[in-house]
Amino acid sequence: MKLRSTLFSAALLTALPAVSALSKITRSGRFLYDDNGERFFIKGIAYQQQGQVTVTGAANPLGEPTTFVDNLADGAGCSRDLPNLQKLGANAIRAYSVDSTLDHDSCMNALSGAGIYVILDLTLPLNGSIDTTQPTWSTSLLNEYINTIDVFSKYDNVLAYNVGNEVLTASATSAAPFIKAAARDIKAYLTKIGSSALVGYADIDGPSAFRDAVAEYLACDPSNKNDGSTSIDLFGLNNYEWCGDAPTSTYNSINTEFENYNIVAYFSEYGSETCNPGVRPWTEVATLFAEPMAGVWSGGLAFSYFNATANNEQFGMVTLSSDNSTATTNQDFANLVAQYASLTALPNNPTQAAAPSATYTACPSEGTAFEASTTLPPTPNTDACECLSSALACQFVAKGDFTDVIGTLTGQVCSFLAQNGGSCADISANGTSGVYGTVSSCDPVTRLSYEFTQYYEATGRLSTSCDFAGNATLSTSSSVASSVSDAVSSCLTSPSAVFTPSASSGAPAASSPSGGSSSGSSSGGGSSGSGSGKGSGAVAVRVGVLTSVLVGVVGGVALVLA
Repeated sequence: MKLRSTLFSAALLTALPAVSALSKITRSGRFLYDDNGERFFIKGIAYQQQGQVTVTGAANPLGEPTTFVDNLADGAGCSRDLPNLQKLGANAIRAYSVDSTLDHDSCMNALSGAGIYVILDLTLPLNGSIDTTQPTWSTSLLNEYINTIDVFSKYDNVLAYNVGNEVLTASATSAAPFIKAAARDIKAYLTKIGSSALVGYADIDGPSAFRDAVAEYLACDPSNKNDGSTSIDLFGLNNYEWCGDAPTSTYNSINTEFENYNIVAYFSEYGSETCNPGVRPWTEVATLFAEPMAGVWSGGLAFSYFNATANNEQFGMVTLSSDNSTATTNQDFANLVAQYASLTALPNNPTQAAAPSATYTACPSEGTAFEASTTLPPTPNTDACECLSSALACQFVAKGDFTDVIGTLTGQVCSFLAQNGGSCADISANGTSGVYGTVSSCDPVTRLSYEFTQYYEATGRLSTSCDFAGNATLSTSSSVASSVSDAVSSCLTSPSAVFTPSASSGAPAASSPSGGSSSGSSSGGGSSGSGSGKGSGAVAVRVGVLTSVLVGVVGGVALVLA
């Protein structure tokens, strides 16, 4: 669908019911409350069209969509859909990717006027999220996240920002420290700019041992000081275990698992299609929003408003006309309208005054079901990485869309380094061991130039060692350091520092070592659904944002660009 920023028609805006100033939703312990101290339950729907897979092969091993539709930038589309969202009685939607360069005023303001909050994923699938198996938390990702926050911080209806969607799987959890570091840095930035938005993560469902470990880890305190600085605020579970007219006991096990959870938990996606193809009765709504579930969970988001295909199942509640001017709803939608309408009085206990204070326990130990260090990556430092880049003697020559070649070149130079007694350890990051190379949080171009320069020095500064088939060149800048080590010592003065990032992610006035209480990773591309009948809700990537591109294994060290 072509993105348009058409303003909403005066007729539609006039037709909208009057809504007073939108209440600020805050978190007290494990519950959400509005300005009146009433419990707030997320009651909504996933709202984003699915992108297309245009990149295949090693660069996209999970087959994630590589384009996306920014529905929040489509004013005409929002005008078309808003009456349906109001008929649904939704108070929240979830959007999976946005383009921070576009205008979102029309849609966001109209949603606010209708009393609808937005849970917004900061990730751009494939090239704008933390990779599941080879994660990094880099300047590229941090700046992409911050750019989106800066664009959306003016809106009063952003309930939360997700730093990842289905990044971790039951067979791959080493990205957990990177997600936690992303949450740490984004929370610090939101506090700095005075935003009340929460920080969340949407988890894929899976075995209880995996599910519980992920939830506990993302809400724990590695410092054992009851400090929530590295914890997410909002844990979302993409849960599809309820099938058709299932018994109310369906959720008993998961309720027991989360009954003592320390932060807000909700269903970031729900609505199984596998057991009842064609029409979903949505009878889980009555159970999800009532006791005892209401004492454990804070609502959920049905999947999905737009059509989506995952694991050979079809999801979606509207069909768009050929010109996208109209959206025809189906029986799924009608059933969900009826179920949401039946929620006339939601539980309001505990009161905000009686809500237990937030506590942050020690992190779970690494084990067979969960491998993730409690030592987190440092805060990516753009100023330091830019300084390093300008001080390197052998520079990568970026030609056009270099995303295809940069991975191959990194693998190549690391192989050459290994043959000359060197390694690429400085640009690698390991979430299982908690070891993060000095340059691992810099952008992929800087990391490649760093390894080019290392190889150039390892071969006695031969000019032919800085060529790589025309993809490298010797710098003529006066800021080039006499050696790689001098460049590092001059620019990366605190490579393990944790600090509050600025809009440019510059160096902090005073930095501190991360020790065992700082690090993180996040990914939004996610993996295919586990036991849910659908895949990740992630929808695409904006061309030009280079992040997670696997480049190979050299000397036992797995390398990734992010």
